[in-house]
Amino acid sequence: MKNLLFLGAITLVVASCNKKTETSIVMPIDSSGIFVDEVNVTDSTLAAKTACYMEAIGKDSLFAQVDNNLGTISGKLHYKNFEKDSSSGTIAGIQDGDTLKVDYVFQAEGTTSTREIWFLKKDGKLYEGIGAYDLSGVNYADPKQIKFEKGHVLSSVDCETIAANIK
Repeated sequence: MKNLLFLGAITLVVASCNKKTETSIVMPIDSSGIFVDEVNVTDSTLAAKTACYMEAIGKDSLFAQVDNNLGTISGKLHYKNFEKDSSSGTIAGIQDGDTLKVDYVFQAEGTTSTREIWFLKKDGKLYEGIGAYDLSGVNYADPKQIKFEKGHVLSSVDCETIAANIK
């Protein structure tokens, strides 16, 4: 009887060692190129919230795609100007209360540049902050002097509306 129990225990150990476990993670991509988790993406604790904004004045326009993942901001920005140089690039930064504080890394006139930009998020719109930059031209000289009333005002739009312009 002891031999039978011992043989049974050995068989279980060998059988469990021969089992192969496979884990696969599927990251489907929707039509806009954004990864979509198979878990319910409407749950705000699981998915980054993507919002899109634009402003059009005459023949000039500004497009923004903002991804907010628990206060970490990323996305794209495109200034499309009619008779001036346009710029296009990425944004990355943080949300501090109702203010998005991002660095804009962009291409303009064949060069890559970086500039700090703040947006005030209010009433479903983004208000671009205007202020003097330091000598480097990258950061605001005095953040307390930034004015949101005089900059671009971007209205919320469906992301599919601006997909072609935000590439």
